[in-house]
Amino acid sequence: MVINTEGLTFTFGAQKVVKSLSLQVPEGSIYGFLGPNGAGKTTTIKLLLNLLKTQEGSIHIFGQELQSNRINILSQIGSLIEQPAIYLHLSGKENLLNRALLLQIPAKRVDEMLHLVHLTDAADKKAGQYSLGMKQRLGIALALLSDPKLLILDEPTNGLDPNGIIEVRELLVRLVNQHQKTVFISSHLLAEVERMATHVGIINHGELLFQGSIKDLEAMSQPLVQVETENTVDAANFLTRNNFTVADVNDHQLFVPYINKQQMGEINALLNKNGHTVFSINKQQKDLEKLFLAITQNA
Repeated sequence: MVINTEGLTFTFGAQKVVKSLSLQVPEGSIYGFLGPNGAGKTTTIKLLLNLLKTQEGSIHIFGQELQSNRINILSQIGSLIEQPAIYLHLSGKENLLNRALLLQIPAKRVDEMLHLVHLTDAADKKAGQYSLGMKQRLGIALALLSDPKLLILDEPTNGLDPNGIIEVRELLVRLVNQHQKTVFISSHLLAEVERMATHVGIINHGELLFQGSIKDLEAMSQPLVQVETENTVDAANFLTRNNFTVADVNDHQLFVPYINKQQMGEINALLNKNGHTVFSINKQQKDLEKLFLAITQNA
């Protein structure tokens, strides 16, 4: 595990913001840290980056305890907390050269980063003239300048238009697949990270409600067979008499928990054979966003 916390707890005054959090972030993963606004995501990230001091519990990163190996660990982490810290009056390249000078990194690394985040053509353009998506990509380039093993991003797509979100998403997938990075990304929108995350942690009111692979999360939301017939109530009663479980029924469709394609074929054949004309039958896709809302709202 690149990140491993146990019993991580943090209190602001009388308010417990993070409650006994145990995170496990595998190497080479894109870990989506999800939760509503105010759930404790940013506080957790600040604890991981040692911007807040651990009060209770432990944090291990790269297998080392954070407090006693702070400098070594943080030198291998790149981070972007909400908005990138860039100089708007400087060009994208000048921003990177300035950071490279501070970190004593060879200047040739700057051109590599510009190429990686697809900003080579805009390298000499003032950062103040960049779109929000370009600014976020520049911020990620700044975070990657020291070639860290781990990238920690707090709401990196906040305020971005759809094109900007796609740009950032494609970049992060490329970093993991082609450059062997591990990415820890927080968000309050499941749909935003669903397309790229390999693992997910869901937090609300400071508590970790779910943690596992994206496949584990999908398994919690069983897909349904959606059937459209002329008389859905009669068809639903018929299926129930024939040992099928009907999950829901309305004036237009009935829903049966999906098992496999053969089951869909059996339902279709059985209904048509017994006078229930099937207008359409399909597998309804899992709605992970509704599952996310159910997990956080029921906590």
